[in-house]
Amino acid sequence: MRTKSLIIGYVLALALFLFGQRRNTGAQPVGFHSVVDLTYPGATASAARKSAITGSSVLKNAAYANPSSHKYVQTRLDAPAALGTGLWTADQIPAERLVAPLVVLDVRDGAKKNPNYQLSVIDIANWERIHGEVPPGSVVMALTGATAQQDYSGQDRATRSAGYSADAAKFLIEGRDVVALGTDSGSVDVGASKDALVSKYTLSRDAYLIENVADLDRAPTDGGIVMVAPLKLGNRANAPVRILALAR
Repeated sequence: MRTKSLIIGYVLALALFLFGQRRNTGAQPVGFHSVVDLTYPGATASAARKSAITGSSVLKNAAYANPSSHKYVQTRLDAPAALGTGLWTADQIPAERLVAPLVVLDVRDGAKKNPNYQLSVIDIANWERIHGEVPPGSVVMALTGATAQQDYSGQDRATRSAGYSADAAKFLIEGRDVVALGTDSGSVDVGASKDALVSKYTLSRDAYLIENVADLDRAPTDGGIVMVAPLKLGNRANAPVRILALAR
């Protein structure tokens, strides 16, 4: 009789546990109140196919690197292999570098005054004065306001877009040990750049790049977590990416 009671108790406890799991299926992760999708909605199946067949470095393939050359805008990850062979491809980036603290640096005011505004060390210092030091292992995003513009895919994107200064990129990667630089524009380099120095430097330090990020104005400025999920394309330097921000 005692054995029977124990079995019944166990079954009831298991049922309650499974019911609780089922009830929590749609709940947010513990400690976070919302999830923001930072993926640009213009990505299409044809865009994914273009990425899947693109084997050359995006730094050498100007038509692919510049989204204004196409009719779509695609949220994209560039892996260190975009710089050359022997570096991480998109599928080789360690998973722990794809889930990280999120830092959003808002430089929209500067970009309004100067279409080729360069995010500076001063911008970072201003952010840190309010929020504290950029956490090591972070993904840093530049909010320039580019994807909020109606004519984002217009031809002037090639020469008129804000980006990071070389000093800011070096400070973030060497001084704050971040794992990636991102932006809501087509490149972490300013549109007027002809040598892509920021992109090359970042990739050479095993950090990856994320371009054409959407809705950064809805993402948490600090304290959030970003989940970066590129298509696991074998031996590719770049890949379409889905990005989610978890806000505390």
